[in-house]
Amino acid sequence: MAIIKPFKGLRPAQDIVEELACLPYDVMNSEEAAQMAEGKERSLLRITKAEIECPEVEDIHSETVYNKAVANYNAFQEKGWLVQDEEAKYYIYAQTMNGLTQYGIVGGAACADYENGIIKKHELTRPEKEEDRMVLTRYLNANIEPVFFAYKAVPEIDAIVEKIVKEQKPVYDFTAEDGFGHHFWTIDEPATNQQLEQLFAEKVPFTYVADGHHRTAAAARIGLEKTAQNAGHTGNEEYNFFMAVHFPDNQLQIIDYNRLVTDLNGLSDVDFLAALSEGFNVENMGPEIYKPAGLHEFSLYLGGNWYKLTAKEGTYDDADPIGILDVTILSNQVLSPILDIQDLRTSKRIDFVGGIRGLGELKRRVDSGEMKAAFALYPVSMEQLINIADSGNIMPPKTTWFEPKLRSGLVIHKLD
Repeated sequence: MAIIKPFKGLRPAQDIVEELACLPYDVMNSEEAAQMAEGKERSLLRITKAEIECPEVEDIHSETVYNKAVANYNAFQEKGWLVQDEEAKYYIYAQTMNGLTQYGIVGGAACADYENGIIKKHELTRPEKEEDRMVLTRYLNANIEPVFFAYKAVPEIDAIVEKIVKEQKPVYDFTAEDGFGHHFWTIDEPATNQQLEQLFAEKVPFTYVADGHHRTAAAARIGLEKTAQNAGHTGNEEYNFFMAVHFPDNQLQIIDYNRLVTDLNGLSDVDFLAALSEGFNVENMGPEIYKPAGLHEFSLYLGGNWYKLTAKEGTYDDADPIGILDVTILSNQVLSPILDIQDLRTSKRIDFVGGIRGLGELKRRVDSGEMKAAFALYPVSMEQLINIADSGNIMPPKTTWFEPKLRSGLVIHKLD
């Protein structure tokens, strides 16, 4: 069963939380981070993307950048911008998008659970990204940003969250520049914290990494590293846990993750459509944007028109957790055999766009001449994600997109 502990969070004051909180490090490049932090002295980006204050440094993973992150982290605490709670507790972090709110519990997930498979993953990690977050965690001695976990909903946990949300005013409550609402409560009653810890231990057999595979892997590795360095290790030290926001699965929705290609591998538009007809029923829907309506249905934008592609029976396997995925169908029927795009992780001929940007973004990039064609996919379900994680399988790259992204800076977890 899952081990999820309360912890003494390091948090900003109410009057600066909107300035300090920011998007996670991996949804922006350095230039975008600098723009977001402009005029915001207390933005956490000055820690998570400290290269924005080191313009003379070419390597953003250099010791100079990491040392700058540490200096800013220490200064934030010295100036009282970040203050640690005196008692260990859980926190409730809710997000609102398009009128729907999802409620997560912030707690310390056990590094041991990642090693023994209690924390389940569905994506592979890239060593260089994992190493970067591991180094930053080592320098700061803290989980500076949370990871996004899911668990199969437990009514008793839902009831506790609902009661607190109804009876208590949130300590943070703001709408970010992207229009998404962020709401945050502290759970101060010791008995309630004890009850939640017991419910997780008794009712939650597994948790699932929804977003943040690299941060999760890095945090678990830091835990192992610190264990090896501590001759008096007991298993109760803070470094044995890392910060995660745990959302019940029935409140989450995965957004589509779409594909664009630079060329048709030498084929004309007509020949490409003919090749597609072997595995799909192809229907020209005209110039108006067409969005897939269900599983195994795709949209193709090519030459100013949208096409409805319906996968033919025999091109997929609904009994296989991987074979049922539309990303698998697209790779097996189109990207690999027709376009000769074999490795989604390394090919320069393909790009990926999260559905939060809308299908208009696909159309724009094709119409501009930057890309030749775009494929819109029906989003993966939480049930599919959990089935894949439970079966020990790994999803193809760029399959899931969760929104809203967790804001960094609402709470930080120190490792000592």
